[in-house]
Amino acid sequence: DATTAIVAEIRQRFAGRIHDRDQQPPGSGEHVRLLEKTPKNALRIPFLLEVFPDAQFIFLHREPRANLSSMMQAWRAKGWVTYRGLPGWPGPWSLLLPPGYERMQGKPLEEVVAFQWRVANETILDDLEPLPRERWISLRYEDFVANPRAEVEKLLGFMGLAMDARLAEYLAKPLPPSRHTQSAPDPEKWRQNEKEIERVMAGLAAVSEKLRS
Repeated sequence: DATTAIVAEIRQRFAGRIHDRDQQPPGSGEHVRLLEKTPKNALRIPFLLEVFPDAQFIFLHREPRANLSSMMQAWRAKGWVTYRGLPGWPGPWSLLLPPGYERMQGKPLEEVVAFQWRVANETILDDLEPLPRERWISLRYEDFVANPRAEVEKLLGFMGLAMDARLAEYLAKPLPPSRHTQSAPDPEKWRQNEKEIERVMAGLAAVSEKLRS
């Protein structure tokens, strides 16, 4: 899919929209490192390497129970619809679209989100494995939320960047909720979907173990 024309188009579009934390574009000729976070790009690492050959990857992964619950909440809210009129699927589809999604037709929501979680994490692990370790780093969402300063310092070291006073000041305060947050963060919030989630956890055990190791 990474034809010469498509690669050039994507680079041009990013270059036209890139900005810093003050919403300012880079100066002429300035070397920049673009930070881009779109969850469905989890399925596009080989493609992204064609577009940005010097890319580095930050693999932020989350404990499956809480992650599945958030995904179920997103599906039910109908605010994260990514595909409408999808062949082989009745109605809108939310969040990322793994290959083989048609097999999920008629399945309960917990099985659909478990399928999304498993394929996304398997794909990331498989696609990052052949890359040199200096090209990617992983961190747990739970560690990031618990100690953002330490995790950001780890990421800055990986990217060859330095902490500045403004970032240090920001990290000294409690992190604000994401603008996509639907209800107050709570480590036990997933339990509102506990029964459904526990039913699918056995099928995620192998991927969960690989993430832990």
